[in-house]
Amino acid sequence: MDCRELAEQIVELVGGKENIETAQNCATRLRIVLVNDSIAKTDEIKALKGVLGVTMQGGQYQIIIGPHVSKVIEAVSVITGKQAGEVVVDEVAAKADMKKNNLFNSFFKTISGCIFPVLGVLGAAGVLKGLLTVLITANVLSAESGTYIILYAAADATLYFMPIILGFSCGKQFGCNPYITAVLGAALVYPGIISVYSNKTAITFMGIPVIMVSYTNSIFPIILSSYVASKIEKVAKKVIPQVLQLLFVPFCVLVITAPLAFLIIGPIMTWVSGILSMGTQTIYGFSPILAGIFLGAFWQVIVIFGLHYAFIPILINNIATMGEDPVNAILSVTVFALCGVALGYALKVKDKEQKAFGISTMVSGLLGITEPIIYGIALPYKRPFVCAFIGGGIAGAIAAAMGLARQGFGGAGLLAAPMMVKEGDPNNFKIWLMTSFVAFVVSGVLCYFTTDKENKVVK
Repeated sequence: MDCRELAEQIVELVGGKENIETAQNCATRLRIVLVNDSIAKTDEIKALKGVLGVTMQGGQYQIIIGPHVSKVIEAVSVITGKQAGEVVVDEVAAKADMKKNNLFNSFFKTISGCIFPVLGVLGAAGVLKGLLTVLITANVLSAESGTYIILYAAADATLYFMPIILGFSCGKQFGCNPYITAVLGAALVYPGIISVYSNKTAITFMGIPVIMVSYTNSIFPIILSSYVASKIEKVAKKVIPQVLQLLFVPFCVLVITAPLAFLIIGPIMTWVSGILSMGTQTIYGFSPILAGIFLGAFWQVIVIFGLHYAFIPILINNIATMGEDPVNAILSVTVFALCGVALGYALKVKDKEQKAFGISTMVSGLLGITEPIIYGIALPYKRPFVCAFIGGGIAGAIAAAMGLARQGFGGAGLLAAPMMVKEGDPNNFKIWLMTSFVAFVVSGVLCYFTTDKENKVVK
């Protein structure tokens, strides 16, 4: 694939660089926010070699490309003159953007913009933490060894200091000085504050009692605090003379937002976080098997619409509040259902190029990237997707019934293996292996028998 040529074609067909507000990418998609969506020539973009599909969701024009998307976004950045993910703060454009997007789209874009930049390091930390658990369980490392302590510090720091990392990301998303919002995150996990919370010491701010909460591992308090900070910063810039802004704008933002974060925002968002966690447990506890069937079968439909990033804060919150996540454990199994479909397809079709495509997409799926399978095999021929629904639903039901739980947030497919190792409970990893195998085999066999050799699905 000539990524530069593809990028040039995409930019031209979406209406030129003047029609692109921002462009960023995830593992497989080029996500563009357009000034005018109607200008984009969607049918022509779908027909481009190297494009697997196009969808418009969450206020983003999403072009599914596959693993090569990182090279395409680099070329798009060069052509448009904007760095990937760059947000141009323009009040007029922002108001126009709000008008053309409904509430859900605006919320989705905000959450994606805040969370997406930290997903890579968050996933790496999750994998590293899981591998350390494996090494401890296998008696390869001791928890007292310097090697373990240093590596665990690197892995655990990402979640522990999430308010700082996320604060920087939120600042950029909300058009606020990211160093101010990072400092707000740092205040939430400041050792003195942690000490007050741990010792259950009662404190007040100007006579107002402060509800002490632990903000380590939290995500929602800093998101809302950063949003409030961005509004205060805009007001401060209008009021404070230009010559004094360098010092006094950050001063005003911190002196107003920090108390609000501890007095109001933090406790409220911690309560919301608890409600989300409780809601997850309630839905899951009502009928684990039904939850497993539904999530195992239909999660990939949400992936099709590109809305899975909107659920990421909830999945991270489950890890932070419960220490493990049964929901994401089931979602991990669905990946293998699609991998089975890709293999079943590859084994049945005669065309060598299609065989190679099936095998290559299966490999990418095993590494957690399923969209090439979805858009290259499952959706075009319909029946393979049904096969994945069945295999994923059966495996999801078994996983839920047996209490499978994921111990960290990170990679998918085989890369999720370290996070399925539960210290003191070897059965958790065995359940994951068994259910992943069930999803793979059931979906693969069904796809093999519902696909004919001429690359057509049997009616």
